[in-house]
Amino acid sequence: MSPTRRTERRPLGRRRVSSAAGLALLLASATACANDVPEANWSQGLLPDSVTKQGETVTNLWNGAWIAALATGLVVIVLIIWACVFHRRRKTSAELPPQVRYNLPIEILYTLVPLVMVSVFFYFTARDETEILKTSAAPAVTVHVEGFQWSWRFTTTAGGKTARVVGMPVSDYKAAQAPELVLPVKSQVQFKLDADDVIHSFWVPAFMFKRDVIPGISGEKNKFEITTLDKPGTYAGRCAELCGVDHSRMLFRVKLVSQAEFDQYMTTQAGSPQ
Repeated sequence: MSPTRRTERRPLGRRRVSSAAGLALLLASATACANDVPEANWSQGLLPDSVTKQGETVTNLWNGAWIAALATGLVVIVLIIWACVFHRRRKTSAELPPQVRYNLPIEILYTLVPLVMVSVFFYFTARDETEILKTSAAPAVTVHVEGFQWSWRFTTTAGGKTARVVGMPVSDYKAAQAPELVLPVKSQVQFKLDADDVIHSFWVPAFMFKRDVIPGISGEKNKFEITTLDKPGTYAGRCAELCGVDHSRMLFRVKLVSQAEFDQYMTTQAGSPQ
């Protein structure tokens, strides 16, 4: 006869602790690649501070939508409580409370109110989207963005001068090898996006905007424009579309500087790729 096999059972409490530890490790590893995203601001609906005029439009639309949604939710909760309190079946009566079925005025109200709300949401969204996607014929600065596996190439043109920056995959957007895009404050900047291999996504959280970089769609057809605010500093950027094994290392940084610093940068970097 074969020896009896003994199965060791782990205590239930220990298994729960191990599961919780595994979940915590999973969450930590899942969020580790996003440590370059700026801190959310509670006063702005958990959005980060914007460094563009278009980002302020996005913030206003976002906060307005939240206010409308919370107001709608409050009205719904009040109506539910009111119905539960005043239209419930009484213990002292066998009859049902008054019903509103086939009440034409109330049914029309139920239909019109949501229709009006959705129409208002659509109007403000379409209005702001049109404003955000507006481009000009002659911006002060033009940046040709080329995404490739797994970094970025930025070709900046301003005042008849051109500067090119080419990066490589990095684990920290502040690393020296990370591509750095230098832009002036209080200026119109137009981005033209191109990709040669797979779909990437150009995302600067502080811009409140991201856009896919799609092979086969030239920068003349895939472009957007921002107006930078007077907020000098260095801001993180990344690819927001899973594009391959080193997607998480496809980082870059945007450096906003004064107009004088930008002019000096263009003079020293023109014609010499980084």
